[in-house]
Amino acid sequence: MSRVVSVKTVALLGLEGQIVSVEAHCAQGLPAITLVGLPDAALREAKDRVKAAASCCQYPIGRRKITVNLSPADLPKTGSSFDLPIAVAVLWAEHGFPMHLLKERGFLGELGLDGSLHPVKGVLPAVRAAKETGIREIVVPLANLPEARLVSGIVVRGYRHLGELLNDCGINVDHNIWAKSAAFVSDVNMSVSSSSETNNKHSSVKNTVDLSQVRGQTLARMGLEIAAIGGHHLLMVGVPGAGKTMLAKCLPTIMPPLTETEAVTVTSIHSVFGTQQAVQKLINIPPFLAPHHSASLPALVGGGAPVPKPGLISLAHHGVLFLDEAPEFSPRALDSLRQPLEEGKVTISRSRLSVDYPARFQLVMAANPCPCGNAMSRGVACTCTVAMRRRYGQRLSGPLLDRIDMQVVVEPLTAADLEYSNVPESSEQVAQRVLEARERAIYRLKDTPWNSMREVPGAALASLGRGVTADLLAGLHRGVSRGSLSMRGMERVLKVAWSVADSRGHDTPDGDDIGFAMSLRQQGKTYV
Repeated sequence: MSRVVSVKTVALLGLEGQIVSVEAHCAQGLPAITLVGLPDAALREAKDRVKAAASCCQYPIGRRKITVNLSPADLPKTGSSFDLPIAVAVLWAEHGFPMHLLKERGFLGELGLDGSLHPVKGVLPAVRAAKETGIREIVVPLANLPEARLVSGIVVRGYRHLGELLNDCGINVDHNIWAKSAAFVSDVNMSVSSSSETNNKHSSVKNTVDLSQVRGQTLARMGLEIAAIGGHHLLMVGVPGAGKTMLAKCLPTIMPPLTETEAVTVTSIHSVFGTQQAVQKLINIPPFLAPHHSASLPALVGGGAPVPKPGLISLAHHGVLFLDEAPEFSPRALDSLRQPLEEGKVTISRSRLSVDYPARFQLVMAANPCPCGNAMSRGVACTCTVAMRRRYGQRLSGPLLDRIDMQVVVEPLTAADLEYSNVPESSEQVAQRVLEARERAIYRLKDTPWNSMREVPGAALASLGRGVTADLLAGLHRGVSRGSLSMRGMERVLKVAWSVADSRGHDTPDGDDIGFAMSLRQQGKTYV
């Protein structure tokens, strides 16, 4: 007698989840387990893991012909999170367990050969998708329980072992089988600590850098503050050792914490990527990523098959992507950032599907003024020829630089900067000013879909700037007429001017605000 059992799980396409029905058909025939429905290599191996795990639970499978279908069949399936739903469907089909135990339940998890449940990637977006499609209860590995519980409105159950799940369903499994499992023993301490932290949904990381450690650099510090207020992109040019990297690392310390919605999105991206083995809390601080200059285009943008994974620009969503020694990066990789900088997302296309990942990051680049780095040095002569300098600067393309809001020169320090300068402001003091300025911008944009000046499209700037007269814009218009400023460049100058006005408590930008914004945009153009 044949029997068909269907179990629900979730397949992720980017951050979007789609419900997949795992259908197991058990019938008379030669003993075999066949898996269909576009599984990838890891998923095709699931039948061997499931078979071993079921045998360890004293409910062997594979004594009859079993066909497992992953529906919809034309949707690529990837990863080991299908192990548990396949095991449940096959066990229920072959052993005839009560069907009501599966009603409105979803399953996610990887199986070990001993039946232990291992954590998987992407649990947070998968549980969100399950909730939105009407699944009332979902089963996950115990290590993923804190992450799954970040989603409210759905019952979440965590298990260490397949035998523990079966036992909880009223199916008799010898307690000694799963109680002695290596995963069971190793997860006990983790589960206790996780359960005690369930009420605190947000992560907290102690900053190891602070703006108080940065001496001098008054203009660069001002540029960093304006960048934090408006979410603007920044290029810093200076000699080696002037403090460019330290300033970039300080940027997240003065940025406001993420909102609840932003934190859920950022945590979902990191969950899909697998930054941590098991996410414990929401990430509520702006991410900071600083890849090596050998990073490839797929590493930055994302890629892979059959379902593309997020790249560094998506992992830096609502945070900072810092490219140190920017001219050393591949020009092709750098130019791939142009579209995400404009649209705030990246679309990765493959022959079977296209996946969208959010990528509203803040780009910060650092560069030397020339290959030897001494073009701005006071005591060391530059050894580069004019042609060498030109080639070095041209590694950053014009269209990319046109999308950078501010180009700041980081001057070499002097003895006076070290001996006689006042104690620099700390990140906490600057962060308070940034927060107050952000609140002004948010109030101004309250009736719009935008939260910062970086997000405001050029066409909407006119409606915001009723106090910005034609006389104030005359200098920008002359720059456009001469060709020294593009239309995009003029819009970006105006956005920075609004952020400068917010930092100074002005209702609208005045001439000084616009002039300062223009100087911030053009200061580094001598060298790149």
